[in-house]
Amino acid sequence: MLFDAHNRAFAFFGGVPKQMVYDNLKAVVQTILIGKERQFNPRFMALANHYLFEPVACTPASGWEKGQVENQVGNIREWLFTPRPRFACLTDLNDWLALRCRELASRRHPTEERPIAEVFAEERSALRAVVAPFDGYLEEMLRVSSTCLVRVDYNRYSVPAEFAGKAVSVRLAAYRLRIVHDMQIIAEHPRQFGRNHLICAPWHYLPVLAKKPGALRHGVPFIEWDLPIPIRHVRDRLLKQPKGDRAFFELLQLAREAGMEPLQVACELSLEAGIVTGAIVMNELRRLLTPPQPEVISLPEQLRLRSEPLADCARYDVLRGGAHVLY
Repeated sequence: MLFDAHNRAFAFFGGVPKQMVYDNLKAVVQTILIGKERQFNPRFMALANHYLFEPVACTPASGWEKGQVENQVGNIREWLFTPRPRFACLTDLNDWLALRCRELASRRHPTEERPIAEVFAEERSALRAVVAPFDGYLEEMLRVSSTCLVRVDYNRYSVPAEFAGKAVSVRLAAYRLRIVHDMQIIAEHPRQFGRNHLICAPWHYLPVLAKKPGALRHGVPFIEWDLPIPIRHVRDRLLKQPKGDRAFFELLQLAREAGMEPLQVACELSLEAGIVTGAIVMNELRRLLTPPQPEVISLPEQLRLRSEPLADCARYDVLRGGAHVLY
């Protein structure tokens, strides 16, 4: 969250200051030494080196070093959080805060007869431009369980079935979680807050269906799969047919490479025809995925043959001669 706050602040301000002052929070300062000496968090120093700013830690019990920060915190609470707003998610809250800050910037500057935004526009030239945001995350090595899950912060996230039992690197950011194996991202999920959440991507378990197609009926990743309505109708009708689970698995296997949109169109065509079987849906899907025939090229008159060659089948009679027969 600290890394994400810096990224958002620098993007909002349009640059990076030369110095940043911190009040010795644990995520920034690991150890307070004598005087101004500090042992900073290595991951935080990676952030500071990325943006090229100097972190400065306050002296404990020296309130004068922070100037009017405490008073400004009280003002911000009054301007933004009184009465306390409510939002469905943190994204809505952040969007509203950015909009509210721009509205407050239209107020008069406390020491000048100009709006705050106009004064800050002049000071922005002193900021260092942001070349690229810092990829801030905490990394942990974990082993994937036999059920293709990793446990992070009391929640479980799915991993592709082929990595079951293998060690992976989990990179936890503010709002997302990435799972890496051999320097390749193999899974990505939105981060869940709270406890005992199960986040499953049905595509991760598709190889399991090759051995156990019946999991389509009772498997947790597939029961709660929010499929498009035509695909859902075809699935329900196929599962009532003999070996329908195997037929739907084959459709999903092809749709994994081609995408869900062609499968949805194929299901719609089958439903309109009134005959829904695995073979018919598969035929419609393959027809949609077949590349179109190349267009006929219109040759200019100069490239056309003046005398087209004639087929001379008599040439093959020469090969029938006894001299050319091998025993």
